[in-house]
Amino acid sequence: MKKLKLASRLVHADRKINKPQHGAVHEATNNSVLFEFDDVADLEAVFQGEKPGHVYSRSSSNSAVALQNILSELEGGVGAATFSTGMAAISALMFSLLKAGDHIVVSTYLFGNTRSFFDSLARFAIDISYVDVSDVSNVKSALNENTKMVFSETIANPGTQVADLSAIGDLCESQNLLFVLDNTMTPSVMLDAASVKANMLTTSLTKYIAGHGNVLGGVVVDMGNFDWTTFENILEVYKSADPAVWGMTQIRKKGLRDMGATLAPQSAHLVSIGLETLQMRMQKTCENGLAVAEFLSKQAQVQKVFYPGLAEHPQHERAAHLFNDQFGGILSFELQSNIDMRAFLNHLNTIITATHLGDTRTLILPVASTIFFENGAKQREEMGISDTLVRMSIGIEDAEDLIEDLKLAFERV
Repeated sequence: MKKLKLASRLVHADRKINKPQHGAVHEATNNSVLFEFDDVADLEAVFQGEKPGHVYSRSSSNSAVALQNILSELEGGVGAATFSTGMAAISALMFSLLKAGDHIVVSTYLFGNTRSFFDSLARFAIDISYVDVSDVSNVKSALNENTKMVFSETIANPGTQVADLSAIGDLCESQNLLFVLDNTMTPSVMLDAASVKANMLTTSLTKYIAGHGNVLGGVVVDMGNFDWTTFENILEVYKSADPAVWGMTQIRKKGLRDMGATLAPQSAHLVSIGLETLQMRMQKTCENGLAVAEFLSKQAQVQKVFYPGLAEHPQHERAAHLFNDQFGGILSFELQSNIDMRAFLNHLNTIITATHLGDTRTLILPVASTIFFENGAKQREEMGISDTLVRMSIGIEDAEDLIEDLKLAFERV
């Protein structure tokens, strides 16, 4: 039978991949914390990783595994682990795979909370070099003999810098470094992560994957293209199985089981429901994003617009190539210095002032005084975040309504 195209696979993934019982089209939500074994030998075998199964829902459950199966297959990976939030997924991966004395290269344009986490990670004697990942030469210059990993987002939030993904992937492959990519802004309907040689993906399921602002979640996906036998931080106890799963096993054991940021069964179900409409939501979001960005670029009250879909964006051609002429739903813009930012935002009616992104509704907020406030003025300057920067997360409304809302707010200030 001919393989279904992506939109159809998203709609039918649960019933096709997981094959729920009793003819259900969705995997049943299993809220049991514990699991019974008729034979103690089976319990021991599952505990020791000799056979699949569930022993305690903090580590795994039917609901979580069903979602993991879908996300892994859609990304073309070999395994996945879900977490209660996207930040939990990033934290679990880093604490599971790194140790004191390691060095990692990280994008200087990280989202505020992610940057805050890496600053905390540095307190555990992990050396971090922050570089401009839009040019692979900066990454290459930062490497040293202790470097274990390169971590980057695809499109930066909120500055929209696009990482030099293909070149970074080639560099990591040549140096045998783990390339960890946060593709929250560009899920599988936009980016083929395997094509840029990403080894592991981290994604906030809360955002575009679930899409409706009603559930938290995160995931780590192993793309199956890294030789874990060469990674010295794998613990001996996790080397008994197939080497292809060593990394994911250690993340599940040390990151999920030990740290305990488990995705609740009902949350897994809500994420899988949202996933069904991912492609159509992203298509509409990208269309709206370009329309709004073009409108903003012509407004006298706006000093500068940051959106990869605009021809003047520094990485416009790269984004068009990487993301199949889709440019995502995040844009930001700097207001002229004589515009009262708070008054402008308060005059918006359709667009919601809120701290979130990837929602069906269009959201907006001032950046420096909210999500990047803790980073301080010096870090914000390094990351290109001015005091007048406003971020928008574009939703699926009619673009004309969004533009009209912005137009009226500009008129009132």
